[in-house]
Amino acid sequence: MPQASEIAWLIPVFPLVGAVFSGLGLISINEKINNSRKIVSVGLITFVGISAVISYKALIEQVRGYESVEKLFVWANAGDFTIPMGFVLDPLGSVMLALVTTITLLVMIYSHGYMAHDKGYVRFFTYLALFSSSMMGLIISPNLLEIYVFWELVGMCSYLLVGFWYDRDGAAHAAQKAFVVNRVGDFGLLLGILGLFWATNSFDFDEIATGISQSISDNSIPIWAALLLCFLVFLGPMAKSAQFPLHVWLPDAMEGPTPISALIHAATMVAAGIFLVARLQPLYSIFPSIQFIIALVGTITCFLGASIALTQMDLKKGLAYSTVSQLGYMMLAMGCGAPVAGIFHLVTHACFKAMLFLGSGSVIHAMEEVVGHQPILAQDMRLMGGLRKKMPYTSATFLIGCVAISGIPPLAGFWSKDEILGNAFISFPAFWFVGFLTAGMTAFYMFRLYFLTFEGDFRGENKELQNELLIASKVNLDEEKEEDNNEHHEEPGYIHESPWSMTFPLVFLAVPSIVIGFMGLPWDSKFANLLDPEEAEIAAKAFDFSEFLPLAIASVGIATTGIIIAYQAYFAKKINLSFLFAEKFPTINQFLSNKWYLDDINEKLFVKGSRKLAKEVLEVDSKVVDGVVNLTGLVTLGSGEGLKYFETGRAQFYALIVFGGVILLVAIFGFQSPPVT
Repeated sequence: MPQASEIAWLIPVFPLVGAVFSGLGLISINEKINNSRKIVSVGLITFVGISAVISYKALIEQVRGYESVEKLFVWANAGDFTIPMGFVLDPLGSVMLALVTTITLLVMIYSHGYMAHDKGYVRFFTYLALFSSSMMGLIISPNLLEIYVFWELVGMCSYLLVGFWYDRDGAAHAAQKAFVVNRVGDFGLLLGILGLFWATNSFDFDEIATGISQSISDNSIPIWAALLLCFLVFLGPMAKSAQFPLHVWLPDAMEGPTPISALIHAATMVAAGIFLVARLQPLYSIFPSIQFIIALVGTITCFLGASIALTQMDLKKGLAYSTVSQLGYMMLAMGCGAPVAGIFHLVTHACFKAMLFLGSGSVIHAMEEVVGHQPILAQDMRLMGGLRKKMPYTSATFLIGCVAISGIPPLAGFWSKDEILGNAFISFPAFWFVGFLTAGMTAFYMFRLYFLTFEGDFRGENKELQNELLIASKVNLDEEKEEDNNEHHEEPGYIHESPWSMTFPLVFLAVPSIVIGFMGLPWDSKFANLLDPEEAEIAAKAFDFSEFLPLAIASVGIATTGIIIAYQAYFAKKINLSFLFAEKFPTINQFLSNKWYLDDINEKLFVKGSRKLAKEVLEVDSKVVDGVVNLTGLVTLGSGEGLKYFETGRAQFYALIVFGGVILLVAIFGFQSPPVT
C-alpha cells in the first residue's frame, strides 16, 4: 500500500469529483437529483471522509518521522521559463489537511439536520464539497502561483456560500461585500507574486526567500522594493484572514447559513491567510520591519474585534467579531516570529470556535420555532435566555467553548493563547499588553453571550419586545419574512434540543477543545516538535517556570476578572453596566456600537465615492465622448445634405461649376502674383 504522502494529490480530488457529479446532476436532471438528496449527501460525505482518512494517515506518517514529499511537473515552459505545478506534503500541510477535513466532515453531518428542509439542500452540499476541495488544494500547493489559483477558487466558493440565500437582500449584499473586499487583498497578492517572480525568477517559497536575500546583498534590487513586494503579498492574507482594515466583510458574511460560519469563517477559509504567512516565514523573517507591520496589524485587529464584540446583541455577529479578534492573535504570533504558536492557536481555535458557531446555529434553529423565520429576532440575544434546561447538549458544549476561548486552563485556548502572549512579551511588550487586555475582554464578552443565551428567564415570547426590536432594526416584515427553509417543527412555539445530526458534531468538537491543548505544553510541545523539531528543542531547553508562571497567572487572572464581571452583570444582576458604562460614556459606547464607524467610512469614501466618480465619468462619456461622435455625425449629415444639391445630372450645370472654379482660381492667384515693373 503506498504511503499517504505519495497519494496526497487525491485528497482534493475526491471532494472535487463528488462536487462535479452533483453539480452536473443539478444542471441536467435537477428534479431527480433534488429528490435524491440523501443519496447525494451521503455520497459527498463519503468522498470527504475518504479525503479525511488519507489526511489522517499522512499526519500519522509525519508524526512518525517520515520525510516530506514534494512532486512537481512542468505545467508550462517557454525557453528558460518554466512553471512547475504539483503537490507538497510536510508537517504543516498534514496538520492543516487533518483539520480542514475534520471540520468539513462534521459541518456536512451538521448540515444534514440544519438544512434538512431547505430547497437548495443539494446545491448547498455541492458548494461545500467544492469549497473543501479548493481549500485542500491550497494547502498542498508547492508554490505561490498554485496557491493563488486555489486561493481564488476558495474566494469564489465563499461568495457562493455566503450568498447561498441570494433571494435575501442581506445575503446578496454580504456576498458582494466579501467578494469586493477580498479582491482588494487579492490584487495586492497578485502584484506581489509577480514582483517576487521578477526579482527571483521563482515561485517556490524557499527559493524566493533565498533569491530576495541574495538580490539585496548584490544590490540588484533596492531594499524598499523588496519591502513593498513583501507588503503586497501580505495584503492577500490581510483580506482573507479579516485583518484590519480589510476585516469588514467577515461579520456581514454571517448572513449565510450557520454551518458556513463554522466552516469558512472559523476554521478554514480565514485560516488560509495565516497559513500563507506561515509558509512565507522564510521570506518575512529577513525583514524585521515587515514582521513589525504584521504584528501591529494583528494587535490592532485583536483589540478591534474584541472591543466591538462587547456591544453586539446578535449572537452570530458577536462570535464573528470574536473570530476577528482571535485571527488578530494568530497574526500577532506570525509577526513575533513564532509561526508554530500561531498555527497551534489556529488549530485550537478551529475546534472550539467551530463548536461555538454550530452551537449558535442550534440555538437559532430552536429560536425560529418561537419567533418565526426572521433572523433579526432568532439571532437576537435579548429574546433568548433560559435555554440551558431546554437544550442541555448545546448549552454544555457552548460553555466548554466559552471557557476554552477565554484561556482558562487546562482547556485548549489557554495553552495556545498563552504561548502567543509569551512570544509577544519577548518581542513587542506594548503589543503584549494590548493582547493581555484583550484576553480579559474576550472572557467578558463570551460569558456575556453565554449568560444572555442560556441562563435566566426565556424572553422569546415577549411580543412587545419583538416589535420594539423590529422597529429599532427598521425591518420590513413583508421583506424579512422567509420561506420555511430550515423548518423542523415538533410543536409550534416549543424550544427543544436539536436532532442528533446537529448535536453529534458539537459533542465531538468538545473533546479536542478540552484536550488538544496538551499537545502544546511549553516544556514539552509535541505540536512544535512536529512542525519545527529544532526550534522545539531550543524552546524546551530555554523554558523556565519562573518566567512562565507570572505571565500565565496574569493571563488567567484577567480572564477570570472578565468572567466575574459578566456573571455579576448578566447572571446575578448585581451590576448595571448600561448605567456604569453606556450612560456615563455614551460617546465610547456609540463608537463601539457603530463598529468604530469603519463601515460608515467605507460607505462614504468607497461606495458613495465610487458611485460619484462613476456618475462623473458617465457625464464625460455622455457629453464629451458622445458629443464628439454626435457632432461628427451631424457634420457628415449636414455636408451630405448640402452637397446633394450639386448632384443634378445635367452636364451644363457641371460645366458651369468647373468654369466658376477656374475663374475663382484665377482670381486668387491673380491677387497673389507680384506687380509688373
